[in-house]
Amino acid sequence: MSRCPDWESLDVLKAAPDGPVAFSADLSPAGLLAAYRAGVYPFPAADEYTRALNEMVFADQVQAGRIRLVGEESADPYAVSWWSPDPRPVLPVSATHLGRSLARRVRNRLPWSTSLDRCFERVVRECRTGRAPLWLTDELIESLVRLHDLGHAHSVEMWEDGELIGGVFGLQIGSVFSMDSMFHHRPDASKVAVTDLAARFAQAGGALLDAQRDGPHVRGLGGVLVPREQYLRHLRRTGSDRFPMSTATLPVSRLAQQTGSR
Repeated sequence: MSRCPDWESLDVLKAAPDGPVAFSADLSPAGLLAAYRAGVYPFPAADEYTRALNEMVFADQVQAGRIRLVGEESADPYAVSWWSPDPRPVLPVSATHLGRSLARRVRNRLPWSTSLDRCFERVVRECRTGRAPLWLTDELIESLVRLHDLGHAHSVEMWEDGELIGGVFGLQIGSVFSMDSMFHHRPDASKVAVTDLAARFAQAGGALLDAQRDGPHVRGLGGVLVPREQYLRHLRRTGSDRFPMSTATLPVSRLAQQTGSR
């Protein structure tokens, strides 16, 4: 068994490409921020059964040192697995776009508008509603809200005549924004929220949206896969965590217009 005292001590590059890279019970705001800076994100167990399953499936790899334990020895690690996939799905903000067909669908949705950080916790809780497994635990939400209060976590909200119809949230680490989750109550609302986030982040000097998990929706918005080593190299050269984004409420029609001839 191999234990690291903190995330800075973990060599993520030596971890397996397609499973958890570590187990750690620390979901504190400081611990969460340190993990994201190391290129790792959490997946808390939804219940005791899932926690026990983690131990049953991965205990041998932990004992062999292929999966590391991070943090205090007294804490039960198997309640939270931590991931850093290789390759990593990312959205370069300069290439993130709605696409022709999606742009046509939203161009005339005049009641739609977007905002930044108007109701962060509400977006997080909407992302949890109806999801299985329930990885957005109360403890994780509490830490995310605290990181939002400290200026590290942000949300983009989608509105239709004053009704919240979609959104996305995550953590900003320098010029990388790691998206944790999104939701929609109208078709395409979450995709538009991600595109709006990319536009705001690009204007502020950001470079990448980290999608964490690959999928057709990520590829459809301009997502690509990069080696873990390349992602970590980019993450480590970002410098300051502060790339202030515009908090203006903006009409969605401008995103469709920006798509243009893409």
